Order: sequence, then C-alpha cells, then structure tokens
Amino acid sequence: MRADAARNRALLLEVALDAFSHEKDVTLGAIAKKAGVGIGTLYRHFPTREALIEAVYRAELEKLCDLAPLADLPAEQALREWMDRFIAYIATKRDLKDALQAVIASGVNPFEHSRAKMVGALQELLGPLGAGNEPADVMAMLVAVAQNDDPAQARRMLDLVMDGIRFGAARTARPARAPR
Repeated sequence: MRADAARNRALLLEVALDAFSHEKDVTLGAIAKKAGVGIGTLYRHFPTREALIEAVYRAELEKLCDLAPLADLPAEQALREWMDRFIAYIATKRDLKDALQAVIASGVNPFEHSRAKMVGALQELLGPLGAGNEPADVMAMLVAVAQNDDPAQARRMLDLVMDGIRFGAARTARPARAPR
C-alpha cells in the first residue's frame, strides 16, 4: 500500500472510531469529510459501512494485542500497562456497541478470534507470573473490572488483580513441604 493510502486509511479509522463512539447515525460522508478525504477514498478502503466498523474494531484489537511497546518494560509493569489498555479497549467496544450490532446483523462476527488473540497476549505477558494463574481466569477478572464506570475504583481493582497474580505465582514457586 502506498504511504499516502496507508495514511488515509489510518486517518479514516481514527475519525470513524471517534464518530461511531459518539454519533449513532453518523454518515460515511461526514466521516470522509472530517478525515479530509473524498467519499471515493473511503469506499476504496471500506466498501460498506459494516466493513469500516469491523476495521475500526479490528484496529483497536490489534493495538491492544501489540506487545512491542511493552517489550522493554519490567514484566509486572508491562502486564499492568496492558491491563490498563484492556480496560480502555473494553470501553471503546462499549462505545461502538450500536455500530457493532449492525456488523453482526450483516452476518459478520468481528469477535470470532478476539478472545483467543487477547488471551494469547495476556499469556505472553504473564510470563514468569503465569505459574499458578490461568490466563482465562485473569481475563475473566479483567472483564469484570472493565464493567466499572468509576476509573479510580477500576484502578484499585486492577491493583487487587495484580496482587492476586503475584500471590498465585509465589504460591506455585514455593517448594512443596514434605508430609510429616
């Protein structure tokens, strides 16, 4: 893809995310205009409204699962930052609820591979902390935390999740005591 085409696609996704999150009935023409491109450019990248919505969702999923920005951080810090990103991702998904329902109604399931991709990223981040902690269980806790509308309370809850992960890893790392 040419650099200008890639730039236009990225800009359209960014504008569409904001638009679909805040305006239920936003037109594709309005999205193209706000992105500073013609409607033809939008349709070359995304032939239907549903294709654009699905691309927005998948782009957000890719951002969440891209671990490269976390690679140089200590394991615990990388995990915690990913958890914060996960909470933001769920909020975005909630904001896109109406738009995503239209995609599902068209016969496309944008969530088909999402869970496996997220659990895989989480499993990689758990690394040495993963012993004694099932990634699917941690994911279930994160989903529960993400339902909270109070950001301060959500942060405290994530601190508790991290404490639980550390405890699980420490419990597994301790040698078993010999029976008496």
